[in-house]
Amino acid sequence: MALTSVGKLWAAATGERIAYIGTYTLGKSKGIYAYRFDAKTGKTTEIGLVAETPSPSFLAVHPNQRYLYAVNELSNYQGQSAGSVSAFEIEPKTAKLRLLNTVSTKGGGPCHLTLDRTGKVLIAVNYGGGSTASYQVKADGSLSEAVTFIQHTGTVANQQRQGGPHAHSAVMSPDNRLVMVADLGLDKILEYKVDLISGKLTPNDPPFGTLAPASGPRHTTFSKDGHFLYAINEITCNITAFRFDLQKGTLTEIQTIATLPADYTANNKSTAEIRLHPNGKWLYGSNRGADTIAMFQVDTRTGKLTEGPRVPSGGRTPRGFAIDPSGTTMWVGSQGSDKLTIFKIDQKTGALTPSGKVFDVGAPVDVLFVQLK
Repeated sequence: MALTSVGKLWAAATGERIAYIGTYTLGKSKGIYAYRFDAKTGKTTEIGLVAETPSPSFLAVHPNQRYLYAVNELSNYQGQSAGSVSAFEIEPKTAKLRLLNTVSTKGGGPCHLTLDRTGKVLIAVNYGGGSTASYQVKADGSLSEAVTFIQHTGTVANQQRQGGPHAHSAVMSPDNRLVMVADLGLDKILEYKVDLISGKLTPNDPPFGTLAPASGPRHTTFSKDGHFLYAINEITCNITAFRFDLQKGTLTEIQTIATLPADYTANNKSTAEIRLHPNGKWLYGSNRGADTIAMFQVDTRTGKLTEGPRVPSGGRTPRGFAIDPSGTTMWVGSQGSDKLTIFKIDQKTGALTPSGKVFDVGAPVDVLFVQLK
């Protein structure tokens, strides 16, 4: 059942969104949780558990905003060394999720996923298995079985820390032609062409971009104009900026900048999420261990970053965070302290200040904003 015309107009006018929270279900959490958020008033209302599903760590929404997808970060699915990805239909009145189907990712520990910009193909990556899988999205929002499975191979710079290939994220290129897969173990951004008809992936030429040895690229994001790609590196705690050739897919490094201050010497340090503000002028990255959010000014002409302030994340182990579509707030999930903290974003400077709104969520990992239809 769709929202009425009046309901649609009201939601659009108030800027109301649903914030879905992906979690690990090893402790307090039972699955995916949700909140109603009005960007104009700042009003936030807890909805609660909207889908009970195992460790739905990262989420993605279909372009039509009717279907939501989650990786189930498991190492055993139906007796196989694999995890799974689940497809849900969003109930527009309640924001609850109805399971459509669940399919294997063919590799262990799936940790990220994305959809192409038309919503025809879904790509999931396996951290534990070090692999990438793709699926066709059916007309009803459900998923086919995997139509492509690619096992990553290659040498690693730090055997003890990296061990082997570990695919960590997937992001579509601005022209919807390539999916960029960051592999933490191989220190590469792998590039695959996406066939929107069959859903299959094939290596691009060039097949990857390279980072410094033992960097450990984790997540990536494109600049607003698509000419630059930013990768946050888990091991070295920095961000690498690349110039991106839209026609060829070539990545050329232009800068690497630290997310931590030079005098930070603690051993328990690693990065997690990277997000660009909707205006394209500010970039943010999360530091686990230091438990901070680092901000950078973006030179939109050159793609280079300038270090900005770092603020406490509001809890331990800030794994994932997201900026609401209006650009007025940032929602930070602190996995280690079971907290979801909302920050205000200064619209002139990009600086973060606590809003005073903190919610209890078991092991929050990802935040996804959806406009109900």
